[in-house]
Amino acid sequence: MSFESLGLRAELLSALAAQGFTTPTPIQSGAIPLIFSGCDLLAGAQTGTGKTAAFALPIVQQLSGKTPAEKRRKPRALVLVPTRELAAQVSEHTNTYARRLSLRSTMIYGGVNIQAQIERLHRGVDIVVATPGRLLDHAERGTIDLSRIEFLVLDEADRMLDLGFIDEILKVAEYLPAKRQTLLFSATYSPSIKQLADELLKQPQHIEVARRKITADAVAQAISEVDKSRKREMLSFLIRKGGWKQVLVFARTRYGADKLTEELLHDNISAAAIHSNKSQSIRTRTLAEFKQGVWRVLVATDVAARGLDIERLPHVVNYDLPQVPEDYVHRIGRTGRAGEDGVAISLVSPEEKSLLMAIEKLLTYAIPQQTLAEFPQYASRRSGKIRESKQARGEAKAGKIKEKAEQAAVKATAARRKKAMEERPVPKLGRRKSRTKF
Repeated sequence: MSFESLGLRAELLSALAAQGFTTPTPIQSGAIPLIFSGCDLLAGAQTGTGKTAAFALPIVQQLSGKTPAEKRRKPRALVLVPTRELAAQVSEHTNTYARRLSLRSTMIYGGVNIQAQIERLHRGVDIVVATPGRLLDHAERGTIDLSRIEFLVLDEADRMLDLGFIDEILKVAEYLPAKRQTLLFSATYSPSIKQLADELLKQPQHIEVARRKITADAVAQAISEVDKSRKREMLSFLIRKGGWKQVLVFARTRYGADKLTEELLHDNISAAAIHSNKSQSIRTRTLAEFKQGVWRVLVATDVAARGLDIERLPHVVNYDLPQVPEDYVHRIGRTGRAGEDGVAISLVSPEEKSLLMAIEKLLTYAIPQQTLAEFPQYASRRSGKIRESKQARGEAKAGKIKEKAEQAAVKATAARRKKAMEERPVPKLGRRKSRTKF
């Protein structure tokens, strides 16, 4: 099957060709004709399968055929996503297609000044990509009019439910017209997802692309056992020995990410960090610079585990193993995408053996261990290190205390998530009447 056979306009075919896409993925081949037919859709699709184009292309094409006469356009398509990073990714792809057909798109999420978003909405847009919380804030303020929505997309719906957005999603739905086309994409079909689909979708068509393994075959996984005190040294060794030009490194805490970044810079390896303590504008700029090659290493906490779209990312390193086994899958899923090969290496200290066992239990196989015969047996000493002042030692001590507090918070959050997943009842979702009658 080709993109031409799917009935896409020449402008969109040109945009796809410019991106180097010649053949539709299975989710695109299955979803695009169904969306054109006007039915609701419940689709099983994981990250990296091309699902953004699967819904963006047909929506953009259908909106372009009936551009409103008024200058200040009201949104006609709404895409809900779980994270700011995914909002940026989806918005970027959607904009690529929308511009070709003179449509306006914008993204809305928290963590940034709301006034700029209000001004963009006031100027008029056709497509809104948003996280549920900030969108609901706009709806309650009256700064967005959702009465003209023709298409509602729930992207990574399972992740939105994991993050506790179900109430926000249902409240947003109250602002939407009853007559609309709703598309729900989820990597899993839990009872909660099925209940949500029953609530929001009307006689949907079901499609599910061939399920990938829990981790892609394109990702070569390995573990390297190393003392915690020598992880930074081993990471620098791997980067230099392998001549790695682009590597995403996951740390457990924000303090740990910042500390590792400083140490890599000390080793003359260009590095930058992104985590929830960084403003959204800084995170966006840092990610863009990493993609452009300004930074050789991007150190991130799990805030970046989902939603990061980095083409041809060759290496991912788990500097710290995650507390939640599923997060390991999300992390290494940043590489080995779109037909490209990738390498995921985990640096495992003796204290992390229990975390490794939990991950391998989830995967149902043992991750291969790599032995680095060339790695020096003795830790190297930094030359020319200036003796620390009393103030510096105090700051280091405070940093360690802060790191321990963050680690305790991470463990507590992981425990709460695990308990919630085990004990959470299936939501009882009653039918809600739309506030706007269509």
